[in-house]
Amino acid sequence: MKAILFGGVVSLVLSLALTPLVARFFVRKGLGQPIHDDMPMHQVKQGIPTMGGTAVIAAAVLGYLVAHLVAGAGPSASGMLVLLLLVGLGAVGFLDDYLKVTRERNLGLRGRTKLVGQTLVAVVFAILAIQLPDADGLTPASTFVSFMRDLPGLQLGAVIFVLWALFMVSATSNGVNLIDGMDGLAAGTCVPVFAGYTIVCVWQFNQSCAAADLPGCYQVRDPYDLAIIAFSLAAACGGFLWWNANPARIIMGDTGALGLGGAIAGLAITTRTELLLIVIGGLYVAANASVILQRGYFKLTRRLTGTPRRIFLNSPIQHHYEHKGWPEITIVIRFWIICGILVASGLGMFYAEWLTHS
Repeated sequence: MKAILFGGVVSLVLSLALTPLVARFFVRKGLGQPIHDDMPMHQVKQGIPTMGGTAVIAAAVLGYLVAHLVAGAGPSASGMLVLLLLVGLGAVGFLDDYLKVTRERNLGLRGRTKLVGQTLVAVVFAILAIQLPDADGLTPASTFVSFMRDLPGLQLGAVIFVLWALFMVSATSNGVNLIDGMDGLAAGTCVPVFAGYTIVCVWQFNQSCAAADLPGCYQVRDPYDLAIIAFSLAAACGGFLWWNANPARIIMGDTGALGLGGAIAGLAITTRTELLLIVIGGLYVAANASVILQRGYFKLTRRLTGTPRRIFLNSPIQHHYEHKGWPEITIVIRFWIICGILVASGLGMFYAEWLTHS
């Protein structure tokens, strides 16, 4: 467990140190966050430096690599693929953020261009994830749909798996991006999610079929290495949260939100817990669902009655409560609590499933 702890400590220290440096650099460059005109309560955040996700990503990657230097072992294929999603989608988000701040309006990449970037990264990840077998023939991902492990009889095939992985990566990265927008909300929810996946990976490592022929053992590739990257990400988000908590000194931006969301999806796929992500990442599911329902209901009522209506005062869901008059800090803390409950519930389901097979 030494490498896991070392990666987390290094990532935390680097995140705490890098974030204010990045904030000051972006302030000097005039790279501040533009705010939508329809969000008057957020106008006080106009000009706060954005693209803070660069500090989170850099801290997590460096912590992960330093942990391997200490352990004297190279990174695994699974860990590098999760980093591919983290860095690749972070780069797409960085370009989006950069265009927003340089154009001084809240319009970055075109939706189609952004989708192309996300698709390219996700498809490369998915193709490689079902290649690269280890000495036992295990690949980083499986073409079976998984819940707490692969579900027998639900094999997708290579092409459908790529589409499934693309959906998961897009949905999760967009979900984290949608839940962002309030000081500390995205970073504060990512901490328990990544911590939860650290526990999942450690459990899978300890119950590995390679370690012992147990009735409920898990046949997953590289669980220990995935635990290192998951804990490094949790710690990096925690260090960033120190500076991002209300009132924020720096904003994560799409750089961090897309990258972290992609890493969460990557961990779900490589740990064979794809459907469990619906529970562990339930807050991101709610953010996506609120936007889909809002737009769908708006278009449907406009077509049927000629008068468009809305389900929520605003979407994503956190802005509905903001328009109801809830203070931002209240929404953030309550969403943290909900996220913690969902992660704990997911871990409980994961453990209960193991008990039924042991």
